[in-house]
Order: sequence, then C-alpha cells, then structure tokens
Amino acid sequence: MKRTHIMLSILFLALVFTGSAIAKTTFISIGTGGTGGIYYPYGGGVAEIWSKNVKGVKAVAEVTGASVENVKLAHKGETVIGEVMGDVAVAGYNGLSKFKGKKHNILSMAIMYPNLLQVVALKKSGITNIEQVQGKNISTGSPGSGTNFMAEAVLTALDIPKTSFKDSRLSFTESANALRDGTIKVGVWSVGPGTSSILDLSTTHDINILPFTSEQTKKILASKATYAGVELAGGIYRGIDKAVPTIGVWNVMICQKSLDTDLVYKLAKALFENNAYLMKIHPSAAYTTPENTVKYSSIPLHPGTIKYLKEKGIDVPARLIP
Repeated sequence: MKRTHIMLSILFLALVFTGSAIAKTTFISIGTGGTGGIYYPYGGGVAEIWSKNVKGVKAVAEVTGASVENVKLAHKGETVIGEVMGDVAVAGYNGLSKFKGKKHNILSMAIMYPNLLQVVALKKSGITNIEQVQGKNISTGSPGSGTNFMAEAVLTALDIPKTSFKDSRLSFTESANALRDGTIKVGVWSVGPGTSSILDLSTTHDINILPFTSEQTKKILASKATYAGVELAGGIYRGIDKAVPTIGVWNVMICQKSLDTDLVYKLAKALFENNAYLMKIHPSAAYTTPENTVKYSSIPLHPGTIKYLKEKGIDVPARLIP
C-alpha cells in the first residue's frame, strides 16, 4: 500500500513539475507577409533568435497578408508581434484610413529597415511613368498589405483615380508571374531592395523600375509625413544600372500594448544584440538598431523597449513614450 502511495506521490510531483514547465513556455507568433518578400524570412530569423536566446520563449513566423492585417491580428491577439510599414502603424495606432476610426492597441518594439516603393513594368511595355497606369490592368499588392496601402496613398496623391485602372491586387510572387504572363502591365512592391520576386523576374525578363519625378515626389511627400524621397541604388536588379528616384518608408516591428514589460525587454535585448545573425538572414537587418528605433519609430514605444534603451544610455524622446 505504502509503495502505491509513494508511486502516486512521485507521479503527482512529476505532473506538477511538468505543468510548471509548460506554463513557463511563452508562445510568440510573428505576423510577417507573403513568401515572396522580405518580411517572412526576416520574421523567421527573429523567431529563431528569440526561441534560442530568450528562456521559456517559443517563437514562430506566420505567413499573413502583411502590414494592415498584421496590425489587426496584433490588436485582436491572434499574433503578438507584427511587421508593419510605418505609415500603416500610424494609421492603426490612430484609427485612420483603413482602420475606420478604431484605434488599435499596438506599440512599437523596434525599427526594422526602410521599404522602397518599386513600381515594375516590363521594358517591352513602353511604360516609363506611373501616370501611365491609367487604362491598364495593374497590381497594387495584396489586400491587407502595406504595399497596397502605400500604392493607394501614392496614386491618390498623384490624382490618379482608382476608377482609371483595373487593380488585380496580387501578392509579390503573383505580381511577378502576372508581369511575365502579360496579364498585368505594372506591379507595385513596397519592400526592401533586392527582394526575391523582382530578382527572379529580372533574370528572365528586361524590366523597368519607374522613377518618380521631382514634381511627383513633392506631391507625395506633402500628403504623407512618414514618407521620404530616396533612391533605389543601381546594380541591384539585372538591367537597372542607374539609381532610381522613388519613395521610402521605415518598417516597424509592432507588439500588443498589453504585453508584459519584462518580456518585451528580453525580446528587444535579444533582437538588438543578435543583429549579426539576423543580417545573415537578410542584409536589410543592418538597419535594425537601437539608434534607428528612437530616430525613426512612427508610433510610441513599448515600455519594455524603453527599459532596454535607457539601460543602454539612449535617450527616448517624449513623443515615443506612451
């Protein structure tokens, strides 16, 4: 009888310790984008860093519709981290544009890297200016993506009505395939330079990346404070040898506002202090620094990130304190 009691006690203690071990595991889901852009591999690298370096954390990168959807997913708690373009983060935080007056419970955790607007057409199409999209079948990016959000903002700023073109709203990979097949004439990407879907397209077809004129750039920057005039460097894509004037916006890693301060502190610390590994996943991660986070974050920072920055002796401006 005693032996039975001892065995039951051991089993009970084993279950208690096992239960405690399970309870201590925090699952982190990262909303990224489609597989043809940079968000997904970047998010996969971040998940590896957190799972390896933050005790009790198991992180995974999720394929999503990208920026707009990632804000909504984080707000609802279906993910806890999201990769988001800065203009979309502002809209979600303030309840503007596609968020229809509903402020979403998100904060910034880190700055990732700048996205460049890359408007692509095949050379043989003869299209050299974005205003030539009128009357054409194009793709402004998948619904719920930051690309679609930015493309619509840019076209509106340039007084190009949505009714003047047909919009297929395809993912990056689908846009590249549709350009190959001739089913669309122009595809829009808002992504870090050197994205796989454009690289692949440029190896088989001669492409143009449409430049923005100084007049167009002025109109766009007047409409969106989070945008900047930048250049896509020459030599990244086959046949695009000279720099192309375009529009840039910084990407933000957002998190749920309600996340524990100490958890976000540990995540931010692991992210910034393992940057060399993340750069092996994609070179754009070179921009993921504490300094860029305070310089370019478009919405207030989570207290956990602020705790890490202050520990590193970095001043956090009042506009970034929630």
